[in-house]
Amino acid sequence: MDKILKYFPELTDIQKNQFKSLYNLYIEWNEKINVISRKDIENLYEHHVLHSLAIAQVINFKPQSEILDVGTGGGFPGVPLAILFPACRFTLIDSIGKKIRVANEISNAIGLQNIFFKHERIQEEKAKFDFIVSRAVMPLEDLVKLVTKNIQKTQKNALPNGLICLKGGELHHEILPYKNIASSYEISDYFKEEYFKTKKVVYVPLK
Repeated sequence: MDKILKYFPELTDIQKNQFKSLYNLYIEWNEKINVISRKDIENLYEHHVLHSLAIAQVINFKPQSEILDVGTGGGFPGVPLAILFPACRFTLIDSIGKKIRVANEISNAIGLQNIFFKHERIQEEKAKFDFIVSRAVMPLEDLVKLVTKNIQKTQKNALPNGLICLKGGELHHEILPYKNIASSYEISDYFKEEYFKTKKVVYVPLK
């Protein structure tokens, strides 16, 4: 939790309590339904919560922004972002129902009012959003093909509407088809922990 406050010192008391509550809730739920590696659960704040919040270093979502989290798993990056941006609306989808259940139960437990859940594949989602976010769901080109239909035409943010992905490792070949429009941000420029040295935020504007 200290790592969250280190980089986001201006959180309200409500936000601090919501972030603080995540650890025990994920520990409890992870014993019933495995959404985070049991070896990794102790690193919840650094490897999952803070990693999700790297997106907030690239864009400060304006109030009333609509964001879709594709393949959210146990709620990442959607749940931490929903805590950080209470004036935005987040929809989290996953094709695995039990994972959506965990994220839903945890969100209810911390009183999130701006988050909604669907057990579905992205191919089934028809609604429009300002941004699509995801964390290591599938290759970039595959994801772009699936989510372009879900991008809202009207703009309200500093960045044009599009796809924002959390990625790791060598991404040159993935980004190549979008080299003229995509932006890649080194998370280690924002967060100094060793874990983030090979992690990136990739943004692709979509029309």
